[in-house]
Amino acid sequence: MPRLLDKYREEVAPALKEKFNYKNPMQIPKLVKIVINMGVGDGKDNPKALESAVNELALISGQKPVVTKAKKSISNFKIRQGMNIGCKVTLRGNRMYEFADKLFNIALPRVRDFRGINPNSFDGRGNFSLGVKEQLIFPEIDIDKVEKIRGMDITFVTTAKTDEEAKELLALLGMPFSR
Repeated sequence: MPRLLDKYREEVAPALKEKFNYKNPMQIPKLVKIVINMGVGDGKDNPKALESAVNELALISGQKPVVTKAKKSISNFKIRQGMNIGCKVTLRGNRMYEFADKLFNIALPRVRDFRGINPNSFDGRGNFSLGVKEQLIFPEIDIDKVEKIRGMDITFVTTAKTDEEAKELLALLGMPFSR
């Protein structure tokens, strides 16, 4: 069982219940899923680029990513509808907690000049999005085998009703917010 899940059950849930005065234990916010999305802009010209992005995302998440396709044709970007333009993976359960633990304690501290995550990236409904500039911060990625440095978007989906509840949940789980 992941350490973060134990921490949630033993420390985070009781602290949230006390702070927000929840009557029912089902009201306590929890993490539902983490979605990791990697856009591959040069995938239209170079199919190998998309393949390497899928392999790297599989290494990082421990789960096989889904290739995403363009919804619309955009002539300025030379993209047609249905072209492969990226990959994403949705983590739930134990894999989600293991990834969150790895992100908070190993990957984010490896970012150069890291002073914490901007706490203003909530969407108003209790979900948090975070952009990572390079995949090299994850320990599974071998720097010598990386063809191109790519960024990724990581979205934390919670059951929280407000941003304040979600921020408290993520902070108690160990997300390093900047002051």
